[in-house]
Parts: sequence; C-alpha cells; structure tokens
Amino acid sequence: MKLISQWKIEYAKELAEALNNKKILNNLRDGLPYPYTEQDAEEFIVAMLNSNKNDVFSFAIVYGGKCIGSIGVFRQSNIHCRTAELGYYIAEEYWGKGITTQAVNEVCEYVFCNSDIIRIFAEPLAYNFASQRVLEKNGFCLEGTLKSNAYKNGRVVDMKMYAKIKTAISC
Repeated sequence: MKLISQWKIEYAKELAEALNNKKILNNLRDGLPYPYTEQDAEEFIVAMLNSNKNDVFSFAIVYGGKCIGSIGVFRQSNIHCRTAELGYYIAEEYWGKGITTQAVNEVCEYVFCNSDIIRIFAEPLAYNFASQRVLEKNGFCLEGTLKSNAYKNGRVVDMKMYAKIKTAISC
C-alpha cells in the first residue's frame, strides 16, 4: 500500500489533529505554532500545492484513508542545488508501526527517479533515536554529529547528519 499522496485541502483537519502534539513538535525545528490549528494546516497545504515542484517534493502521509502526517524533500541552493533536505512526522498513535520507514522509502525513490537530486540528507536531533532508526533502515549513512548545533526547548543540543546518495535504481 502506497503511503505518500499529493496534498489535498481536505487533509487540513486531520493534519491539524496529527501535529497538535508537543511530543511531535519537540522533535521538529521551531516555527510551527502550538496549538496547531486547522487554519495553520490549510495555509501549509496551500503553500505546498503552490510551491515550485522542481524544488519542493512535499506529500501527505495517508494511512487507512486518513492523513496522519507530512513528509517532504527540499532542494538546497547554489553549489548544493542537487542536494535536498528530508523532513517528516506522523501522528503519535502511528509511531513504531513501520509507517514512517515506508514513507521515507517512497519519497526517496520518488525524488531520485523524478529529479536530478543526487543526495538527500536529514538532521534529526541527537535525542530522536526513532528518527535515526528510520533513516538507517532506509540506507541513510550517519556522516557525523553536529555538536551544539541547535537550541531547542531552552537547551543547546546536538544533531546527527545522515545522508543517502542516489545509486543505480530502477525507476
């Protein structure tokens, strides 16, 4: 069963329900409002639908017909124009079921087969072991620890640098 889906405005209510959770926000970069409202979700979905499709590969994660999260790969610029950053989250009730692992696999395959991106990287917070495991299961290699790289929830924290390089895959 395919998990990634093009965004639809109808996903706003379910997306707001999924993201309105401090446990999820504690593992993401700052900038998302809390509480996360349906209007916030609608604005995000509209922005993703209107984004440059050559630079932003953003999808809903849909499981059992319900939007349970978001996943995206975002092209970098300048000399890094063939590199992109991966980000994702799913509703807490779906953690530990292999859904995120499958969604990451699907989005990487999509980006590598439908763009000139050659490297996808992710920078999970060092304490987010579940996210690191998702990346490892998808063939991402740990390239290093980014010491004192972020200020999150009132403290300086490390981040991990993971990357996956495009190899000969059958598209």
